[in-house]
Amino acid sequence: MRRDGILFDIQQVEGSKEKRYQNLLQQVKGVLEDETDWLPNLANSASLLYHCLDRVNWAGYYLLRNDELVLGPFMGLPACIRIPLGKGVCGTAAVEGKTLVVPDVMKFPGHIPCDAASRSEIVIPLESEGKLLGVLDIDSPVGERFDDEDRYYLEQFVRLLISKTDWTNI
Repeated sequence: MRRDGILFDIQQVEGSKEKRYQNLLQQVKGVLEDETDWLPNLANSASLLYHCLDRVNWAGYYLLRNDELVLGPFMGLPACIRIPLGKGVCGTAAVEGKTLVVPDVMKFPGHIPCDAASRSEIVIPLESEGKLLGVLDIDSPVGERFDDEDRYYLEQFVRLLISKTDWTNI
């Protein structure tokens, strides 16, 4: 991946989940280093998540527009375009303002199936200065793929993204 003539090598590292997440956090810091625009930052960070996390079939963002979440930058198969607040995992996480780890999406009340292969999901709200901007959504074709360690590091990932991005024109 190139950014202003600098080559970035997306790497999956071997070892513990902690080591892999620390590598991911270092890579996203590099991608965000000299860029503050929300659009390329969301696009590049979705790509990093998709390529660096194992057993993931979709990674991307839904952005708040009026009273619904609208599909933003992502990697994976085409997805649902609009999700009402309070509906599905994404809409529920947005309304509750907290990360949701869903071990089995088929058991989640009101689950909205965008990719029939998805079996588990994690959704982290994006908030800046107390304002909901949207959510980060990551799906896996493997049941029980996400746990508290994923939650911890992905919340760090989101905090870093929020802090390095200018959200005034979203």
